[in-house]
Amino acid sequence: MALPAASVSVLFSSAPAHADLKICNRMSYVVQAAIGIDDKAATATRGWFRIDPATCRVVVQGALTADRVLLNAHALSVYGSSPIPQSGTDTLCVAEENFVIAAARQCRSGQAPAQFTQITPTQTDDGNLVAYLAEDSEYDDEQARFAGIQRLLVIAGYDAAPIDGVDGPKTQAALSAFLKSRGLSNDAMQSPNFFATMVDAVQKPSSSGITWCNDTPHKVMAAVATDDGKSVTSRGWYRIDPGKCLHPDVAGQPKQIFSFAEAVDGDNRTIKIKDKPLNWGGATQLCTRESKFEINDQGDCATRGLAAIGFAPVDMTSGGKTLRFAVP
Repeated sequence: MALPAASVSVLFSSAPAHADLKICNRMSYVVQAAIGIDDKAATATRGWFRIDPATCRVVVQGALTADRVLLNAHALSVYGSSPIPQSGTDTLCVAEENFVIAAARQCRSGQAPAQFTQITPTQTDDGNLVAYLAEDSEYDDEQARFAGIQRLLVIAGYDAAPIDGVDGPKTQAALSAFLKSRGLSNDAMQSPNFFATMVDAVQKPSSSGITWCNDTPHKVMAAVATDDGKSVTSRGWYRIDPGKCLHPDVAGQPKQIFSFAEAVDGDNRTIKIKDKPLNWGGATQLCTRESKFEINDQGDCATRGLAAIGFAPVDMTSGGKTLRFAVP
């Protein structure tokens, strides 16, 4: 799925920090956030804080006396490549799972460098401090929640586009179909775990469209391509963690769908077994690039600075197809 441009927008002021620090999510994505605390000669990081759309999360309790506060955030892997650009100038250490790193400028085993952006939170009327994650769409809380629901409905295979944060008949019809398919009542939408329920649904094999399932112990990065009879569009990359499934959005009724995936290590280098890359593709050469992409013109990949990779056609005659990636 091609992801729209998004940014981390932080509201700030010069108010002194003296109360709980909260990160609030006004994006249409469920995000994972980590913070860095720079205090004199020491810099520590902690994460991950999962924050649903239209939700706030306390990341520091009590008085905040740090010289600088820094932030790193990314969308969950179900969305494909994270739409949140990390343009910070501080490189600090993080880990895959929940972590606290006391000396975060020198990464050790099991840790990886990540870009952090300095933030200056704003002070609210109740004395707390808050920083907002926001998209260019500038959603308010209600719009962010509906846009987040729409986005996951689309990924799960329901027709809730466009993703605009507007609650209309189309979104309600898609949401009702989703709730019915999962045996949930309409009240489930008010549950604090509703986004977790939706994310879980997206990661299960679907009876329609294409579903990737990662049966390897490695992270898998995948790309999908669609042929509508006029042009072929390739999109990537989607991250599929070990033991997880992902149902990428395939819009319209394409005449043909293609798939490519490869296993990578923590530094995004291709895993090799007996000197052979661990990947799943075919003979159809289509254009890709290392970072997130959506490419409509498949001609002359190399001269445009793109990489041609062999995709495999996916047989969709049964209405749905699950591709399982396993170590041979």
